Amino acid sequence: MKNIMLVCNAGMSTSMLVTKMLKAASDKDIEAKIWAVPISEVADEVANKSIDVLLVGPQVKFMLDDYKENYEPEIKVGDINMVDYGTMNGANVLAFALKLLGD
Repeated sequence: MKNIMLVCNAGMSTSMLVTKMLKAASDKDIEAKIWAVPISEVADEVANKSIDVLLVGPQVKFMLDDYKENYEPEIKVGDINMVDYGTMNGANVLAFALKLLGD
């Protein structure tokens, strides 16, 4: 099971991307828990859940270095490609998350 958390400003637009990523995972028979949270909930989520990958949306990319400093290497941290985010390309974002995991 892959646990992938997406972070955005309010957690709304990214929830649409989560749906696309879950569909892509299902199509490839990949067991994954994927969810989105607003930036204000990241610390609580990290403290209380098992997270393999934390992906940062373009609107909060300014937090990338902070998350890398605080959470790596236990959690793989990356930023979502702006084009993939804008087009809601769940398959590409899932592939990026898996690449971060070395899968």
